[in-house]
Amino acid sequence: MIKKFFLSFLFLVLFIGSAKAESPEKIQKLRVAAEQGNAEAQFSLGEMYDNGQGVAQSSAEAVKWYRLAAEQGNAAAQTRVGWRYSIGNGVKKDDAEAVTWYQLAAAQGNIEAQFYLGDMYYEGRGVKQDFAEARKCSHFAAEQGNAEAQYLLGFHYQYGVGTVKKDDAEAVKWYRLAADQGDALAQCNLGAMYENGQGVRQDYAEAVKWYRLAADQGNSRAQCNLGAMYEFGQGVRQNYAEAVKWYRLAADQGNAVAQFFLGLIYYDGEGVRQNYAEAVKYFRLAAIQGDSAPQFKLGLCYESGKGVMQNKAIAKEWYGKACDNGNKYGCDAYRRLNTTTTKRR
Repeated sequence: MIKKFFLSFLFLVLFIGSAKAESPEKIQKLRVAAEQGNAEAQFSLGEMYDNGQGVAQSSAEAVKWYRLAAEQGNAAAQTRVGWRYSIGNGVKKDDAEAVTWYQLAAAQGNIEAQFYLGDMYYEGRGVKQDFAEARKCSHFAAEQGNAEAQYLLGFHYQYGVGTVKKDDAEAVKWYRLAADQGDALAQCNLGAMYENGQGVRQDYAEAVKWYRLAADQGNSRAQCNLGAMYEFGQGVRQNYAEAVKWYRLAADQGNAVAQFFLGLIYYDGEGVRQNYAEAVKYFRLAAIQGDSAPQFKLGLCYESGKGVMQNKAIAKEWYGKACDNGNKYGCDAYRRLNTTTTKRR
């Protein structure tokens, strides 16, 4: 679910707080201690193999040493072994085995294990789906300061997921805790809560603040939202150049909404020189992702010959796709072209 957290966890370097290569003598001493059964040494050696630090990187060898430490009750190692089983790295993927190790580590109060365990309960992976248990695990991890768990809990409260009763004020509380720790997803969602006045008094300037923090971290949804704030002058002075800048950053990451908005700006010539070909480019990028509005707009471009060679057959095709996705205007345009074609026959 929270893949960002998984990816950051994969590349985490903890061993003695240093990423530089260790001396062969130091590695040998660590290996001797690990082979003699020292759990901390086993865990550290596992990390060295994990990161290729002073040794050839080997996921299988990393798991071997993590498991030895885990079997001695090392909670961090238990969490690491569980995570490996959950993604199938260095071992065959086995969700049930992952849950077993997460439970052992969570029972010792390991925050990461609690978060991961909550995720397994939420998705029903390796264990029967149980939203109440997922919430319990996430709540515990969130209260211990885990930003990802805080974000997840905020999301649950915002949308009333599972057994959680929808509560915007509670969602804002957890989003803020995670956002204050720099979590970009939480910052973006907190910005949206301020923009829409959900759980807080509507405040566009505050929305811009949180969108910008997330956008600066590369969050495409925040970049798109920040672009819209600049386009419509909400919380900031209206600035089409800034709007285009942020829309483009999001569009380049594949954000369909940003692609559509950028297409509209080029289509209407707002803050940029009107350019139908550029508009079509962005409408198409958004349309192929299945959004009905750009599909309809692309149909219009083909019907009128703006930015592309006029082709009513292709226009009808895009109108049909928009209609299939629930766009009323697409349905009307499709019927109109279909009627015209039938009459000509």
